[in-house]
Amino acid sequence: MSETCRIIALANQKGGVGKTTTAINLGAALASKGKRVLLVDMDPQGNASTGLGLAAGQRRSSTYDLLIGSDPASEGIHLSGVEGLDIIPATTDLSSADVELMSTNGRSRVLKRRLEELLADRGDYDYLLIDCPPALNLLTINAMVAAGSLLVPLQSEFFALEGLSQLMLTLREVRGSANGDLRIEGIVLTMYDRRNNLSQQVEADARQTLGELVFKTVIPRNVRLSEAPSHAMPVIEYDPTCAGARAYLDLADEVIEREK
Repeated sequence: MSETCRIIALANQKGGVGKTTTAINLGAALASKGKRVLLVDMDPQGNASTGLGLAAGQRRSSTYDLLIGSDPASEGIHLSGVEGLDIIPATTDLSSADVELMSTNGRSRVLKRRLEELLADRGDYDYLLIDCPPALNLLTINAMVAAGSLLVPLQSEFFALEGLSQLMLTLREVRGSANGDLRIEGIVLTMYDRRNNLSQQVEADARQTLGELVFKTVIPRNVRLSEAPSHAMPVIEYDPTCAGARAYLDLADEVIEREK
């Protein structure tokens, strides 16, 4: 892999935790700070692609083609509406890719190999973010094998920490078999409500259990953050002054700082 491009997989097998929201808005926030970012949409629902304004008919080449096809990997790159942020979009075809990959030699390393090709061709990216599906399937394993680190969005709700155990077990297995360098970039608390005792308790438990792995920044429940995808915009462009926008800009600062 490129020595200069940091590859971060965003994963949590539980749906509805703010994973795609974080992929879109962290990518846009990093781009706003002068970083070149490529978002790889590995979720067959394609919400990250839609949230960045790519209608299904515009996705001429997708992550399915990246995994299954033979065209140059860089052909899947599309411009988003955000300066400095590109995307390889997903289509519903991707839902069959893990089945098709089962008969492929080195099936867990296909994405790693293809991203190596892409970065050899396009060496100008500082960050490559992979938005994983909400499942610990072969697509997620491919992302974890290709990545240097794992960023885990954690919803501020009861049983949130219990859901991490299976993800950590998979992380350990990937480290032992295919990617010994994979580390945890960090855990970010999402949908946080400071007025809610439960959110505060989840934060206290997470910080006590996981320590420095938990980002200082928490992502609040925020109406503008929820509205932004329906306008096919990241929140920092939809309403740059809202709490959600400020939070993702702070998270981007933390991600950049951890690089050091």
